[in-house]
Amino acid sequence: MNFGDLIPISLFICIAYSIKVCVDAMVRRHMVNAGGSEELVNSVLRDEDLRRRHSSLRWGIVLLSVALGFGLIQGFGWQEVTPGLIAVLAGATGLGNLVFFAISRRIS
Repeated sequence: MNFGDLIPISLFICIAYSIKVCVDAMVRRHMVNAGGSEELVNSVLRDEDLRRRHSSLRWGIVLLSVALGFGLIQGFGWQEVTPGLIAVLAGATGLGNLVFFAISRRIS
């Protein structure tokens, strides 16, 4: 893989994330300046904070399960990309999402 290809990809990701952060900040500022009730603003910010925490939890669990899938692949010494190898990674990702679902239901 040519590492020179990663520079434009990472640049695009950084620009897209910067635009997202700016738009979110503008929406929050507009909501506060619009004269909405303080309850509404607090509710929206609280829901956004909860959504952000759930997103972090989901990615943490999914990445941990994918790492365990890669560990299984390394442990069994599989070298070639086969449907079974892809199934292990897909299963690990699915299992991570199911674990997140169970934890988020228990938290809520």
